[in-house]
Amino acid sequence: MSIQDWIKNEVDTNDVVLFMKGTPNFPQCGFSGQVVQILDYVGAPYKGINVLEDDDLRQGIKEFTNWPTIPQLYVKGEFVGGCDIIREMFQNQELQGLLTEKGIETTQQTA
Repeated sequence: MSIQDWIKNEVDTNDVVLFMKGTPNFPQCGFSGQVVQILDYVGAPYKGINVLEDDDLRQGIKEFTNWPTIPQLYVKGEFVGGCDIIREMFQNQELQGLLTEKGIETTQQTA
């Protein structure tokens, strides 16, 4: 299985996936840490995948979305964005709305 096939499988089989530096319990960059904090705050269940464990994965995820930075968040198979986009969506309540719209249960209710 190629790295692209593996990434596609992860994105397709998990409702919310965060490709990040480090793990949800131990983010290894500030941007990944911010997205983890946001997802934890809204109470969205997600799978964190550490791109630092595999150089092929780290490069492969950038090629998969044609997006140069990490972290990258996927919801129901769709690329949502990186840290700045996720933070802005969260502040505008758009992230919570997107999760609700896609059928992802969160512990935080939308306004």
